[in-house]
Amino acid sequence: MLEETDINAYFCLLYLLLYMAKLTEEELLFRKIEEKVKKAIFDYSLIQDGDRILVGLSGGKDSLALVDLLGRRSKIFRPKFGVVVTHIVMSTIPYHSDLDYLKSCADEHGLPFIVHETGFDASTDTRKSPCFLCSWTRRKALFDIAKANGCNKIALGHHQDDILQTLLMNMIHQGAFGTMPPKLKMDKFDMEIIRPLCLVEEKELIRIAEWKGYRKQIKNCPYESGSSRSEMKDVLARLEAINPEARYSIWASMTNIQQDYLPHK
Repeated sequence: MLEETDINAYFCLLYLLLYMAKLTEEELLFRKIEEKVKKAIFDYSLIQDGDRILVGLSGGKDSLALVDLLGRRSKIFRPKFGVVVTHIVMSTIPYHSDLDYLKSCADEHGLPFIVHETGFDASTDTRKSPCFLCSWTRRKALFDIAKANGCNKIALGHHQDDILQTLLMNMIHQGAFGTMPPKLKMDKFDMEIIRPLCLVEEKELIRIAEWKGYRKQIKNCPYESGSSRSEMKDVLARLEAINPEARYSIWASMTNIQQDYLPHK
């Protein structure tokens, strides 16, 4: 005879199956992405109760999805945390995002939206590329904004493809086995960097962006050019053509280092 708990579990499962059957393919994919974000949060201890998280909203599909996902999760699920959204305007780069649209993405979830303007002079240090200087200036601005608004964590929109491509770049060009981790403690700034999209594939974000109608901001950066990252994107695609499970094997390898079978000095 079935126990009451078994009956309740049965009807909960039946209700869930009926509910899922009514969802569109895109809605199911969004639920899948939400589950991946949830898994990342708990597997890598990204967010705890009481956290206040700054999200950098550039206007690309990844940051738009990150605001959407964290905005939803902060209102519904534990852990309970706050979110602040910021967009950094680079005065030295001749392109502008639709600030009204970006603000509306934050407003949709009742999140504060901060516009911060900064810039850099590429002529002051010709040893470093404009892309490096721009990235460094943006990152410093994020730390400053986070501190000024009582945030203890900064969430970036790097997805699984970004992390795997960085791993391949470091192995091939730097001779190092390392990448962008899901969580990085920055002791110098008393801040943590988190990447809640670390388990989400780029192709999933592309489909969700199309379905939800994210308006990607047009960037016409004079310093932008082909890079090693685009080459690594092709390398990863070729590896997946050889083995469709390649990305998952590479991801697993980062926590399965077999020291006994590696060279030692």
